[in-house]
Amino acid sequence: MHRRNFLRRSLAGAAVVSQFGAVGDGLLRAQAPPRPEYDLLIKGGRLVDPAQNISARLDVATKGSKVARVAADIPADSARHVLDATGHLVTPGLIDIHVHVYDGVAPLGIPADPNCIAKGVTTAVDAGSAGAHTFPGLRKYVINVADTRIFALLNISVIGQSTLSGENAWGELLDLRYANVELAAKTIERHRDVILGMKVRLTRNIAGDHDLEALRRAREAAEAAGTPLMVHIGGQASPTQTVVKMLRPGDVITHSFRGGEGGILTSDGRVFEEVLEAVSNGIHLDIGHGAGSFSFDTAERVLAQGLKPGTISSDVHQFNVHGPVFDLATTLSKFMHLGLSLEETIARATSNPSQVFGKLHELGTLKEGAEADVAIFALDEGKFEFTDALGARRTGSRKLRPLATVKGGSLYGDATFPIERL
Repeated sequence: MHRRNFLRRSLAGAAVVSQFGAVGDGLLRAQAPPRPEYDLLIKGGRLVDPAQNISARLDVATKGSKVARVAADIPADSARHVLDATGHLVTPGLIDIHVHVYDGVAPLGIPADPNCIAKGVTTAVDAGSAGAHTFPGLRKYVINVADTRIFALLNISVIGQSTLSGENAWGELLDLRYANVELAAKTIERHRDVILGMKVRLTRNIAGDHDLEALRRAREAAEAAGTPLMVHIGGQASPTQTVVKMLRPGDVITHSFRGGEGGILTSDGRVFEEVLEAVSNGIHLDIGHGAGSFSFDTAERVLAQGLKPGTISSDVHQFNVHGPVFDLATTLSKFMHLGLSLEETIARATSNPSQVFGKLHELGTLKEGAEADVAIFALDEGKFEFTDALGARRTGSRKLRPLATVKGGSLYGDATFPIERL
């Protein structure tokens, strides 16, 4: 069942409308039914909320922007609106900590809402599309107007990711004069409510042979601002082992399951000891699938050694949104094929990322009193071909398909369905 039909079926007849609208106030008070206790009831679905260690058939009721109750068999007449989620999965709204949504400015940028909230992602982190000089535009034209809740990581380069594209192969840090530590720290301070940390990309055509100096400056800016640092690895001039030693607890390595040079594996397929030590010391491994940064072969080798990613993100952007990434739900489905349980997979896009950045701590769960961010999925069964960033294919048996999204108690449609607010 597609999202549009799901919403139509679920909401049909659910709202209780008073028949006394044209009657005087006194008669209305006397004859109108009692006001329902809840605004929205999501009923009959299988709730998967790793933060609460829940994986069971439970209903979720919301009031205003908050989760009001989680319980079995909440009466339908206790809510103004009912979403019938029978046979489907109900999860906290997904958190994608690596997207690029500076549409029209950064070459990688795509529109946020059709690719995030419409696909079950209520909170997204733009990972370095903007630097100090370009961040005000990201805030004004994207963060402030999108229905998706958007945070950002600030690129150490003042120009952000405004140069590298299919037509221009040169990135934002080839001239290190753009890596302005003081300006980055000041920008974070001015926009601390939405900037979660720093971002640096180390690939040769982005940072050249001075990748470690670019990393050092990003590290300095992050420490000055008191924030974590996300580091994009892969194809850099310096060994991964050297890069990892410059990180601090709470920092994030994105593209951690990439193939080829500059990843986390030795030439014989073992995880570098320095990487294992970093993870044990509190460094987070993030997926960041992207257009060239996720390999099934690498993932299979790493998982076979008992190391799992802390977070699963899409790195969805202009050059992968039509494949092989598509969206975060598809990326999560690949990890179910790789052997992670449904609960482990959902945790890496809800409860786990909520703990990586301080401002996300209250998200990623549907505990009573939490923000009412909810995603509803079909868990389709069959044969599904998944493709990694290198073109390798695997056939999976289960796939998550977004059906509906609720953010802060408001119900949203998808890109072809007008946004609705209850």
